[in-house]
Amino acid sequence: MNSTITILLTLVCLATSHPLLAADDWLTLFNGKNLADWKANADPGAFTVTNGLLKAHATHPKNRGHLFYAGGRATGLERFKNFELEAVVRGEPDSNSGIFFHTDMETRDGVLHLKNGYEVQLNSAAKEKRKTGSLYDVVDLATCPVDDTQWFTVRIRVEGKHIQVWLNDARVVDYVEPENVQRPPQRVGRVIRAEGGAIALQAHDDTSTFYFKSIRIRRLP
Repeated sequence: MNSTITILLTLVCLATSHPLLAADDWLTLFNGKNLADWKANADPGAFTVTNGLLKAHATHPKNRGHLFYAGGRATGLERFKNFELEAVVRGEPDSNSGIFFHTDMETRDGVLHLKNGYEVQLNSAAKEKRKTGSLYDVVDLATCPVDDTQWFTVRIRVEGKHIQVWLNDARVVDYVEPENVQRPPQRVGRVIRAEGGAIALQAHDDTSTFYFKSIRIRRLP
């Protein structure tokens, strides 16, 4: 067999045999079986896998638990700079959660809110003014185009300082972070990092439950 053909066939076999990489370069973050490759910074019991679903439900009423994608690293977290992320999620009624990006494990208060990064809001509570899909405290939505107690897809795309969010097929956020942006003191870390940052899921409190059926990401140039 021609050596060039042999090399090509070998590369194809390696690509298709990798358990997490799809042919279009999507990386599956949640395997539907366990929390391999994820790390919790607080309240690790808040994150469990049941019937193929990742469940976020805090066990501590006064702490915010967060689960970070580590990518199999013994130390540190996997960082993503320019990317597109898709998650299929739903919440129980009156529940709060979120997806963080360009973040890390540093917290800013006694409740353990994350200090750095952006949050895409997930919230099915009628009393919450920042609805699902909000770029929390930056671009807040007064209404949500989906029933967030039923399965829906949230898609987050980050290219440079350009952040876009879709709920199913509806784009709800199209935001460009200004140069030298100034945030309030409690949000000073809510900025795009030149080196990228971690992906994290939030378990907000012990009365909130959100489920994640699938989570995948692909890096952009």
